[in-house]
Amino acid sequence: MAGRFEIEGHEAFHFRLTAEDGSVVALSPAFKTLKGVAAGIMAVRENAATGLIVDCSAPKVSG
Repeated sequence: MAGRFEIEGHEAFHFRLTAEDGSVVALSPAFKTLKGVAAGIMAVRENAATGLIVDCSAPKVSG
């Protein structure tokens, strides 16, 4: 089984992406509508596989 998107909310909606073992992989911001949260899920689906990995963890050296 793959991970899944879980939608929650009533007046504002958000989704979380969970891994197969149930651990939370990502949390969305709040959306005003179900249509908005669905668009957010589609954006994650379309961009996650092709997204660049940028390491921002190392301190920057000023020069």
